[in-house]
Amino acid sequence: MKSVWIPAAAGSLLLGACALPQPMHTVSDPTVSNPFFSESSLDYHMPRFDLIRDEHYAPALEAGMAQQIEEIEAIAGNADAATFDNTIVAMERSGDILGRVTRVFFNMVGAHTNDTLNKVQAEVAPKLAAHTDSIFLNAALFARVQSLHEQRQDLGLSVEQIRLVERYYTDFVRAGAKLNDDQKQRLREINAELSSLTTRFGQNLLKERNASTVFVDDAALLAGLSPAQVEAAAAVAKDAGKEGLYGLKLMNYSSQPQLSALKNRETREMLHKASMARGIRGGEFDYRELILKMAKLRAERAQLMGYPHHAAYVLEAATAKTTKAVNDMLGKLAPAAVRNAKNEAADMQKLIDAQSGGFKLAAWDWPFYAEQVRAQRYAFDGDQMKPYLELESVLVNGVFEMAKQVYGLTLEERFDLPVYQEDVRVFEVFEEDGSELGLFVFDPFARDSKRGGAWMNNYVPQNHLLGHKPVVGNHLNIPKPAEGPVLLSFDEVTTLFHEFGHAVHGLFSDVTYPYFSGTSVPRDFVEYPSQVHEMWATWPSILSNYARHYETGEAMPDELLSKFIAAENFNQGYSTTEYLAAAILDQAWHQLSPKQIPKDVEKFERAALKKAGILVDEVPTRYRSGYFAHIFAGGYSAGYYSYIWSEVLDADTVQWFHEHEGLKRLNGDWFREYLLSRGGSKEAMELFELFRGREPKIEPLLERRGLN
Repeated sequence: MKSVWIPAAAGSLLLGACALPQPMHTVSDPTVSNPFFSESSLDYHMPRFDLIRDEHYAPALEAGMAQQIEEIEAIAGNADAATFDNTIVAMERSGDILGRVTRVFFNMVGAHTNDTLNKVQAEVAPKLAAHTDSIFLNAALFARVQSLHEQRQDLGLSVEQIRLVERYYTDFVRAGAKLNDDQKQRLREINAELSSLTTRFGQNLLKERNASTVFVDDAALLAGLSPAQVEAAAAVAKDAGKEGLYGLKLMNYSSQPQLSALKNRETREMLHKASMARGIRGGEFDYRELILKMAKLRAERAQLMGYPHHAAYVLEAATAKTTKAVNDMLGKLAPAAVRNAKNEAADMQKLIDAQSGGFKLAAWDWPFYAEQVRAQRYAFDGDQMKPYLELESVLVNGVFEMAKQVYGLTLEERFDLPVYQEDVRVFEVFEEDGSELGLFVFDPFARDSKRGGAWMNNYVPQNHLLGHKPVVGNHLNIPKPAEGPVLLSFDEVTTLFHEFGHAVHGLFSDVTYPYFSGTSVPRDFVEYPSQVHEMWATWPSILSNYARHYETGEAMPDELLSKFIAAENFNQGYSTTEYLAAAILDQAWHQLSPKQIPKDVEKFERAALKKAGILVDEVPTRYRSGYFAHIFAGGYSAGYYSYIWSEVLDADTVQWFHEHEGLKRLNGDWFREYLLSRGGSKEAMELFELFRGREPKIEPLLERRGLN
């Protein structure tokens, strides 16, 4: 699932993480030239990837924490009465070194890691957790924040400043500022241990994925894959020291993309089972003990803070507010999704029987026979589209053209700015009047050093306090062919538009304080703007501009496009069920008290899905616990429901665009002005209602997914 990536180990470790005059550094001489110790001299303060080396991270992290603690102690010990400037703004300005290094470091851990970075992460994770606690559990500092909160309406502050005071106060309380000393000590211990466990989970996830590659010894077992895919499989095996074999690498999801093409049922079964066994198959990367420990520690922390379980704690700060709201929504959608999935399964079983298959449809068969049913019903094969979906055309003539038509933006590639890997590209973004908006970093290809999935991040967050313009990045996992054009599936095309939606959310940020910058919104709101941008992938004038044959330049035939559009809602029962199963599994883990934590991960999973009425053996949950990075390594614990919650807002917004003549600058400007530019400076649902003119309705989503 596409996302804004926030490593769990990073948490809320920074306050402003912005610039102050440089303090004295008490670190060893080799770090004096550390590029993180001063603000980058490059345009837009782009990180100095030409100077940054692995050995710079650890000393910069240590120095950054030391610097911020000095700054925080000075704020807390200020003899003057607390004011907005000497307390809140001072915190916003604190931690400039730490902000620079963590934004780069955690992005590199996700995008281009190695053993050195993994070691640094493992060592620094509990230190960063302790650093965060030392700030939020500082009694003198909290007293200043609390005094400002109590008199916030009488200080002559702007609306944004009042909200900033309120957010800081809430953050301190939710971080344990009101606990007694014994409780604070236990909280510190829990946070430190959780940071180490989530780091281990995230690091081992990539190792386990690479170690779970499926090898076969005969190309005939790969029948159905294209010659290029077979060649790539041979290269995978060769790189693994298994020349002569063929390797199928796994992607994040349970259901692997090759399953839709592989004709050999035994190969399909082997690939699917290897995927499903990740993290729970024994051996070096078995995560079951970690999962149970994390679930218990999160539950204990929640009760320490006065909540019945972790989900209640998390959801209080989300737009959903309560577990009841989330459970009710998931419970409302699940029966219709399962009903549709069972109808789809029946159609595929009929096809298997008609072909004298002699077996019952299994999870590893579904993608293969779904494609056949789709072809029969709509005379459509997704592979027919690929020659018209070449990466450069989709990016420039699709995504960038959309940005121009909807928002008036232009993007020009910069070749003079350093990058961290040879395939990474940098584009400067300009407003319609030619003024500079920011930088867009594009990292499209999969590699062994990169975690799975697709995500957006900030390298430099926009804010007027320090005069910083945004530098944002999109990271995808498109397989890079050994040679020739990069031809995409339509899912990958949609991902490009989705992630760029996150990018414009960051680029359009127009806030005063770093705290509110860009995508700094609740977890169940952050996916909403990006999901809206998916609609432009199939908008006729945009699609016709980028969907051209990579060899001839011919436009995609109307007949093929019509078939695709007709087939868009096909298999929605499956896709909705697999997603809801993962969202429900997430809630099941995080609506437990410490005493309710199970002993058997697999039994718990099955029982939870069965209880929710979402257990369909032919439809695997999108993620099993053993490789559910969103909730055990990322920032989505008790929050994976966010995608469907955001989709309610997305579907309603797409309806608004259609009601207002669709692709028009006026519409883009309205969306930008009243929602995309505001970051977290207002309550999320206030922003939606400001943009839409009313509360959201669920009916457009039900219609989109065929659940009405």
